[in-house]
Amino acid sequence: MNHSEGKYKVRDLSLADSGRKRIEWAESRMPVLMRLRKQYADSQPFKGYKITGCLHVTKETAVLIETLAACGAEVSWSGCNPLSTNDEVAAALALGGIQIYAWYGQNVEEFYWSIDRTIDIPPDTTLDDGADLIFTIHKRFPHLSDHIIGGSEETTTGVQRLRAMADDGKLLYPVYAVNDTETKWDFDNVYGTGQSTLDGILRASSVLLAGKNLVVAGYGHCGRGVATRGRGMGANVIVTEVRPAAALKATLDGMRVMPMEEAAHIGDIFVTATGMKDVIRGQHFESMKDGAIVCNTGHYDVELNLIELAELATAERDIRPNNREYTRTDGSKIYVLADGRLVNLAAAEGHPSEVMDMSFANQFMAHLSLIQSKERGTKLPCKVIELPASVDEEIARLKLDTMDLNIDTLTPEQEKYARDYSAGT
Repeated sequence: MNHSEGKYKVRDLSLADSGRKRIEWAESRMPVLMRLRKQYADSQPFKGYKITGCLHVTKETAVLIETLAACGAEVSWSGCNPLSTNDEVAAALALGGIQIYAWYGQNVEEFYWSIDRTIDIPPDTTLDDGADLIFTIHKRFPHLSDHIIGGSEETTTGVQRLRAMADDGKLLYPVYAVNDTETKWDFDNVYGTGQSTLDGILRASSVLLAGKNLVVAGYGHCGRGVATRGRGMGANVIVTEVRPAAALKATLDGMRVMPMEEAAHIGDIFVTATGMKDVIRGQHFESMKDGAIVCNTGHYDVELNLIELAELATAERDIRPNNREYTRTDGSKIYVLADGRLVNLAAAEGHPSEVMDMSFANQFMAHLSLIQSKERGTKLPCKVIELPASVDEEIARLKLDTMDLNIDTLTPEQEKYARDYSAGT
């Protein structure tokens, strides 16, 4: 473990060269964020401000971190999941002068120690994926909120929890719901999660998806992405849901819909994407067929009740990387991928760079907005707020431009028609 007091703690600095190559590859696939870096490098809008982040340490995150730094920010960072940090990338960031405290395989104590180190010097803004940084500040260091301008949240689970906190009047500073921008949730969550989840399953198991019964728990944006990509690779997709409208959408999209109690008997591969605890629990594990594969692509590892699975097992062993075999009393096996953590990050590399390009462009713009509000003397309310639709549209236009794609524009007459409420049939 390489450790420089007050500056970084990472696994091994000798990995930095490999990490730098990964970052440079991501840069070549993230043209929107690189364009923002070039656009704001001279004006240095973040100069004099500290941005503290708690988000998966991947090659794509490194491009965001270095873009913030290139535009003047002091950046301090920790990973938001113990199994999602890429040690090569963390080493490259540390050698590049970033205050980073992250390594693969952290225990709970190390995880929160790392968050604590990033706020030893109070941040001006916070950047979260899952809200662990925000919750840490609110629970243990609430006095820091007096210094914090605002924050941003990357994922569905975090936004939901922050809205609940705001509804209770407990949120101490404003937070932009980056997850809720269209160029995030309709691309990152659907296309990113769909592809990267299957990538993680294949790396950890190397099974054939075609012909398998793929059970997807949850048909939100993430679940829909997994289901669609699974069907595209020949799987027979079954969806479980608790929301009537989502179940109807899945049905009309051509998926089979049934309760988990029924799906547990026939599924070959199970993926949870709900944000809810105990989606798959003892009674489901007990009825699964021999050789069933189970994993999670929701933010936290609570969706699979592995304690109840362990109680059913007579033996456990790691059969291959990120693949743990549980033997039940009758000798049949169940395989759990990535210890129930995010399979797309723990067993693979997370979302493709091209998708994270838009998500992280939204993060950049959220923090630019926070800083600009501060400098204008505008005080934002202590609630979860949305980025303006104009930001979403501009990021989409930039992405189209980098892809050499053109679209139509409304004529003046069409714009007038769109506003003419007197026009009839």
